[in-house]
Amino acid sequence: MSHGPREGARTSQTTPDGPAAGTPQAPVLVMGATGRHGATGPYVVRRLLEEGRNVRALVRRLSGRTDELAAQGVEVVVGDLHDRRSVVRALRDVETAYFTYPIDAGVVAAAANYAAAVREHGAPVRTVVMSMGPAHPGHPSDRGRAQWLAEEVLGWAGLDILVLRIAAAFHENISVLHGRSARERGVIRNCFGDTPVAWINAEDAGELAVAALMHPERFDGPVCYPPGAEEADHATIAALLGEALHRPVRFEPIDPETWRQELVELAATDTTGVVNPDMAGHITAVAAHIAGRGSTRPANRDELRHLIGREPVTLRSFLLAGPATAPGRLGSS
Repeated sequence: MSHGPREGARTSQTTPDGPAAGTPQAPVLVMGATGRHGATGPYVVRRLLEEGRNVRALVRRLSGRTDELAAQGVEVVVGDLHDRRSVVRALRDVETAYFTYPIDAGVVAAAANYAAAVREHGAPVRTVVMSMGPAHPGHPSDRGRAQWLAEEVLGWAGLDILVLRIAAAFHENISVLHGRSARERGVIRNCFGDTPVAWINAEDAGELAVAALMHPERFDGPVCYPPGAEEADHATIAALLGEALHRPVRFEPIDPETWRQELVELAATDTTGVVNPDMAGHITAVAAHIAGRGSTRPANRDELRHLIGREPVTLRSFLLAGPATAPGRLGSS
């Protein structure tokens, strides 16, 4: 159930008023500001506020999370990437935007609506796009091919874009996909085989977006492939989970269809909405591709450190801190 805004919160159901007269800088429009898995949107909002930027969040509905955003000074605007008119209204006075979309169906239509809205807006909007390594026309993942096509649409529309195809899996995927089975059965199962995977923490991914918004000169565009911080196979991850849980955890390789079915079953009980059938199909296709061909781009901690301007979070520190093993949690918030 949606909750109304707190008293004094800056919200708009239809049209944002834009910055008040005399406001020195245009707002940065952030999509996905209430996202759960990885939560790059909320992280980008927080960091932009810390940097003294005005932030406008496009959200689909008002809730406790949007109340929190408004309390931080964010201008909350209700709209939807599948409603072009609401995006046009949200773009008022905007010069820079952060575009992200969940691993779910609809990203091509969302990108088309956004592109049309920017063109109707009539003024340049530099857009940072959070993407993924599997964004490629020939990738076996439907979602990977759709993400690539969405980015092509943005380019065809003539938008000023910087696409971050992050060539690594989020640490938080371990929480979402394996946290429950590690806690309850002492096992993690997937079809990655024994192939090492490049990993990145979601906050480091969010910091990449912040850097791209504020320091675009650090990136080669319009499409770039920021690397992960390190590589690890799932037997190593199982051992780290066991260390965090103080009990043995083993890795069991299974075939792609078996894992997809397990994830579909997990989706039926995931109250966060992070896991869905589309995500199940995507991650199993990615895993099978990596198992058969290896990671396409190696991790590079030094390069990632240069891009985000700080030391990246390690997989070990993330897992031993407990977010992947905390009872009752499938993902990060």
